Amino acid sequence: MRSIRPFPPTRRGGKARRTASPVLAAVGLATALTLTATACGPGGDDKASADASASATATGDAGVQIPDDVKQKLREHGIDIDQWRGGAWKKWDKRDWLREADQFINPIIKGLWNPDRMREANDPDKGVSDSDLSGDQGVTDPTPAPVTAQAVPASYHESAPASGKVFFDAPEGTMVCSATVVEDPAHPGKSNLVWTAGHCVHAGRKGGWYRNLAFVPDYNDSGRSAAQLKNAPREEVAPYGVWWGDWAQTSNQWIERGDETGGHGAPYDFAVIHVTPEKGSGGRSLQETVGAALPVDFDAPAVPQVDSITASGYPAARPFDGQKLYRCQDRPGRLSLAKADPTMYRIGCTMTGGSSGGGWVETGSDGKPALVSNTSIGPETSGWLAGPRLGDVAKGVYESVSGKFANR
Repeated sequence: MRSIRPFPPTRRGGKARRTASPVLAAVGLATALTLTATACGPGGDDKASADASASATATGDAGVQIPDDVKQKLREHGIDIDQWRGGAWKKWDKRDWLREADQFINPIIKGLWNPDRMREANDPDKGVSDSDLSGDQGVTDPTPAPVTAQAVPASYHESAPASGKVFFDAPEGTMVCSATVVEDPAHPGKSNLVWTAGHCVHAGRKGGWYRNLAFVPDYNDSGRSAAQLKNAPREEVAPYGVWWGDWAQTSNQWIERGDETGGHGAPYDFAVIHVTPEKGSGGRSLQETVGAALPVDFDAPAVPQVDSITASGYPAARPFDGQKLYRCQDRPGRLSLAKADPTMYRIGCTMTGGSSGGGWVETGSDGKPALVSNTSIGPETSGWLAGPRLGDVAKGVYESVSGKFANR
């Protein structure tokens, strides 16, 4: 059997999810799967933390403050904000790793995400055994032929303005995933919502919320190589700023069943992040800043009715290095992992870990693009990707995050 993996938080990636729904079932396939989050890597953390804490203040930059409810949560959990910013966040004691839906805490640490820290994350490349998987519903389509990922033309702001990267810290180190700016029904034209994979925000059944979660839209907009970015200023790798998550939510299914190896929880592997700028944005939202946001379709057609889906992301595991944006276009097939779970979309694509969380876009009946899924899992050897078909659970997560900030 060939080995497969739910694209893990690439030491350049991550994983997680949460939502308002309960229960879930084991994911199955007669092959091994692993989470597609790209990105964890040790190295550089101490210096980055020292630099960040030196410039951090109790309230952040002008116009950016830690909400009172976040401060209160920190106090309730015995966390001192200054100590947290000074490096206390690195203590990953399993006994106090916050995991419940209402425990997401993510105070801004100015300067933590510098160009080196963003660039140097790398891939953990974890696999799983066949014993982690169980049979399907008997509807899985044949494995698709690989589709070679194509580089998205620079500038990304012109070619794919809603795309970007999610960075975060996990016990294994610094990680990164891909993500997409999506519309906010509560704030038309002024969205601060980002869509990604659940495994990019929460560790699933054996862990909790990841830390220092931030979104960088149009990362490396000019499409430069890793060598060219080595001494690049922050403004070049993050031309539209660094936006910190002030709230994140994923499905209960991911929280209760998700695993960094195997396909467990993959049909519910999605998350929504509400962000705020690290530095003042002049009162402009994320959508206004980048000039784009995609609608989300929670009633996309069944697989046989979808002619083409385009998946985008920043693959970081070999042969890619995580610095450039790629995409694949293919007609999706079905992938069933467990009888009790929804079937997933599956396409041929050679993108690797790091592309996790990246948006899957289909052209709707109105002729306009809409997000219908995100990258969740793929084989260790690459060749195909699978993403959840978004339904009521995903819609519940989305509406919950939108509603939380409706009056702000």
